[in-house]
Amino acid sequence: MTDFADLPTTTLADLLDRAQVMDIGIRPLWSPTPRVAGPAFTVRCRPGDNLMLHAAIHLAEPGSVIVVESGDLDYALAGGNVCAVAQRRGIAGFVLDGLIRDLAEVRDARFPVFARGVIPIPGSKAGPEPLNVPVTCGGVTVHPGDVVVADEEGVVVVPAARQAEIAAKAQAKLAKEAAETLDEWESAHRAKIAGILRDAGADLPL
Repeated sequence: MTDFADLPTTTLADLLDRAQVMDIGIRPLWSPTPRVAGPAFTVRCRPGDNLMLHAAIHLAEPGSVIVVESGDLDYALAGGNVCAVAQRRGIAGFVLDGLIRDLAEVRDARFPVFARGVIPIPGSKAGPEPLNVPVTCGGVTVHPGDVVVADEEGVVVVPAARQAEIAAKAQAKLAKEAAETLDEWESAHRAKIAGILRDAGADLPL
């Protein structure tokens, strides 16, 4: 099986619909963050509540990316100890439509977290919700088992049913790009842009 951690999000985004790429608010919270890739373990948290993420770190399989739909940007979903336990259990990383706290601890441990930001206020733990159901994170619908790939460029979700297809196309695209020199790329690019401009009635001397 393809290791999606070897496939940049830029390459995957070229092959998928815009609807599979999370919005720019979901960003790595420390840098340089390694690329994260793995099957989604999906979590939904009520506004102001982080109970289900705190449960998920004990239930998700090693290698999973925990993806959280959160109801607000007023409280932290997780802190240093939650991230440390997730890391110890082999969780690949967090992708959160929300906030965390204890960023220094998380950064020092080098646990990958992609989220909207940081706030020092912890959420409550009162509202149970079902786990591993479709959630919305960063504007993308994520199903359990979808492949989540996150790096410094952003977060891409590969539908589970398209894993093999997208992996093969991405590998072929990367191989083609690696075999092309910059001179060859520049020549083809110049011809392409000149053709588009000419067809649009702007015959510029490229």
